[in-house]
This record gives sequence, structure tokens and C-alpha cells, in this order.
Amino acid sequence: MKVMLGLSGGVDSAVAAYLLKKEGYDVVCCFMRNWDAMANGDYLGNPTVNDDQCPQEKDYQDAQKVAAKLGLPLLRVDFIKEYWDHVFSFFIEEYEHGRTPNPDILCNKYIKFDAFLKFAKDNGCDMIAMGHYASREEKDGHFYLKKCRDTNKDQTYFLSQINEEQIRSCLFPLGNIDKKEVRRIAHELQLDSVMDKKDSTGVCFIGERNFREFLKNYIPAQIGNIVDIDTGKIIGTHRGVYYYTIGQHKGLGIGGISGETATGWFIVKKDAKKNILYVTRGDTQQYLMSNKCVVTKLNLINPNEKFPQKVGAKFRYRQPDHPAEINLEGDKIICTYDYYKAVTPGQEAVFYNKDGLLIASGTIDEVYRDDKRID
Repeated sequence: MKVMLGLSGGVDSAVAAYLLKKEGYDVVCCFMRNWDAMANGDYLGNPTVNDDQCPQEKDYQDAQKVAAKLGLPLLRVDFIKEYWDHVFSFFIEEYEHGRTPNPDILCNKYIKFDAFLKFAKDNGCDMIAMGHYASREEKDGHFYLKKCRDTNKDQTYFLSQINEEQIRSCLFPLGNIDKKEVRRIAHELQLDSVMDKKDSTGVCFIGERNFREFLKNYIPAQIGNIVDIDTGKIIGTHRGVYYYTIGQHKGLGIGGISGETATGWFIVKKDAKKNILYVTRGDTQQYLMSNKCVVTKLNLINPNEKFPQKVGAKFRYRQPDHPAEINLEGDKIICTYDYYKAVTPGQEAVFYNKDGLLIASGTIDEVYRDDKRID
């Protein structure tokens, strides 16, 4: 079987390529370039803007060295327009509405498992493969994502919007090994260019940025008021609600109010239309705790899934799964749970069944506490 693997220039995809070759697959590697900093006006907040070589070209050279070491062919493809049209434009649009989308989820849905899959098929490949920490499982005729063995590295949250056909078409060689083993294999193979390379961070395919400055490239700063939600008093100004997140308590610039410091205040609400940040001092429980949310833009793996159903719900990547019950109402999921903090509109809600299979996901659209909308 011929498989095209996304080779990023990092250690995970390098070891994934080796494992596939070892298992007998006919492996073709491909490096994706999805962001052009100069063409896309990525100047502010970009620490590499004056470097002699952009990070993507360094990653490509690392990928070339890996492919040569493993004796595998390496292609290169640009999805810069697709990334802008389907990932970044929506990302900026959501920020303009005061929401905080996850670009990694959009990137997987539209680029790695859509545009890349089509490219692989057009080049004679039967399947694609990625160096994600995830597994897939077939059950009752359906293909599901399942958490990998290394639960600390599990990336199914970021893959939650890929559909069943995309899951069916992809292999995840790292599903049953942990990061330590990946590094060990890379050292054993003497993959010098990646074996000790730092994991990529920051915005998917864009990299590390001073995020507030980065957003200024695309959303002009707009001075607005910071309001104490308890008293209604204006206690400071901000540079645009887009640059702040719910729960944030640093960098607000409102220290010195009645002897308080900036870390004494927390953002509990954003009004994008009026450009107002609402904050409270100290305890945020009454403003950020909720027990119900409405989830839209659903990705339901099995259309015959039974509801209502007890699940483990993940509302943010690094948060643990939270016990919940979900029910399907038309094209929405109503999710109820014991009180939980900072369930935020615009973020992804991901639902796992009792067997650890990812059965559904979607965008958090509305949040309630005791049936009163709080977002």
C-alpha cells in the first residue's frame, strides 16, 4: 500500500516515516508549506522577520536530511492560499467577534486532512499518514479517533473536526508509543537534524509569535474601556478586546486601583460590539462557572449515535475530561455538566464515550449557568 506521510522537519513525523517503512508500506514523504510571512504581512510580533533564513526553510532542510537518511522520496507542496482562505481568514473573523478559535483544529480539518489528502490521491497514494499522537479504531463499521497511549501527548482534541472518511484514510504510526520512545528511536537511527529538535509551538504552521503584536497585523488596535462588572465603573482602558482572553489576569494595566495590583483583576466578559472588557477582582467563580453549553458546527462520526449519552467532555486541550451528558437537538448538541470554569464560546468541545472513542465535537456557541446565559 502506498502512503504519503506529512514530513514536517520534526522528530515525530520522522519516526512515523521510519515505522511505516519498517511495517512494509511504500512510503512517500511530503513537506507542506502553508504560510508566507512576507506575502501575508506577518511583520509585527514576528521574532524571525529579520533572520537570514525563515524557519520553514530550515524545517524543509531538516526534512530533506531525514528523507535521505531513511531512503525515502520527498515531495514539497504549497497550500498557502488554502490556509489563508479556510483557516486564517476564519481565525481573524472570529477574533473580530471577540471569540478565540483554535487554528490547529481548522488546519487539520482543511489542510492536513483535506488539501493534503487530495494531493496524495492525485499522486497515486492509497492513504496518508501523520506524526500525530492519536490512534484510530474501527467499531461497528465506523472509524473513530481514539486517544493514544501517551495520554500526556494525545492530540485527538486537535483532530476532532476531521470526518470519518478522513480518519479512514489516515494512519497514525505513533498511536502506541510515547514521546520518550520516539526520541530513543530517532537517536538510534542517528537522525541528527531532528532527534533533539525542540517541538514546534505557537500558531499552526505560523510558529511562535508575540500574539498581541501579531494580531495587530490584521486587526487594528482600538482603545476601549475596562469596566468593573460588579460596580459598572470604568477603571482603565485596553487596546482592543480581540487581544485579551476570558480568565486573563496579567497585562491588563489596571494596577493601583484602590491599592490593588493588576494581578488582582480577571477578565470575565468581552463585548466585541461595544469594545468593552469586563473584569472582576479576585474570585471569578460566579462569572466563569457554568453547567450547560450549546455546541454547533458538529462533527458527528456515527449519524446513528444514541442520545442522550454520558461522555467525557474536553473544553480545552490541557484540561482533563469532565463528566457530562450530551443530547442531540436538531443540528446542535446540548451538553450539561457539573459546574465547570471558563467554558468559552468559540472554543471546541470534544466528547469521548466510555470506551475512549471520540464520538462528536463542535464549537461552543452559548454558555449557561442554571439556565441563564452568561456569555
